[in-house]
Amino acid sequence: MSFLIASQVALWLGLLVLGVVCIAMARQIGVLHQRIAPAGALALKQPLKLGDPTPEMSLTALDGTIVQIGGTRGGRCQLLLFVSPGCAICEALLPAVRSAQGAERGWLDIILASDGETDKHADYVREKSLGKFPYVVSEPLGRSYGVAKLPYAVLIDEAGRLASTGLVNTREHLESLFVAKETGISNIQQFLGQRGQRRASSGE
Repeated sequence: MSFLIASQVALWLGLLVLGVVCIAMARQIGVLHQRIAPAGALALKQPLKLGDPTPEMSLTALDGTIVQIGGTRGGRCQLLLFVSPGCAICEALLPAVRSAQGAERGWLDIILASDGETDKHADYVREKSLGKFPYVVSEPLGRSYGVAKLPYAVLIDEAGRLASTGLVNTREHLESLFVAKETGISNIQQFLGQRGQRRASSGE
C-alpha cells in the first residue's frame, strides 16, 4: 500500500514539474515572438536590395486588364503576392490578404502573381473568389524578384523602389511588411543585424 501511495505522489510531482516546464517554455516562445515581431517576414536571397528601383513591367491580368508594376504611381504602393493553386499556406493566407485589401486600401494596391498554366490559375481565381484582385501569370516577374518559395510578398513604395520583401506564412508576416516600410527594416535578418550592432556598440 505504501508503495502505491509513493508511486502516486511521484507521478503527481512529475506532472507538476512537467507543467512548470511547459509554462516556462511557452513564456520563452512569447518573448521570442515579441522580439522578432517588427520584422517577421523572412527574406530570401534576391537580386534587389532595399531601396533599389524595381523593374517596370506592363502585364496582362487573367481578366484581360493591363497591370502596371513598378514605377511612380501617384502616392500609392503595390504589394505583389506570389501564390500558387497547389500551395496550402497560400490558401490559408487569403483571408488576411482580403482583410489587408480593405484595411490598407487608402494607400495600397494588392496584385496576385504566379507562373504556370493560365487555365489552372483561372480556376483558382473562381474557386477562391479572387476576382477583386488583379492576377498576373508571369515567370519573368517572379525571376526578377528571385522568388523561390511561396507565399512570397514584395512591397513596392510610391516611387517604385523596393520597400520590403519576404516569405509570408502568416498574417503577422504580411503585416510586418507594412511595418517594415515605416521603420526602414526590410526583413528579419536586417532587424537582428541592427540589433546585434547596437548591442556590440553599447558593450552588452
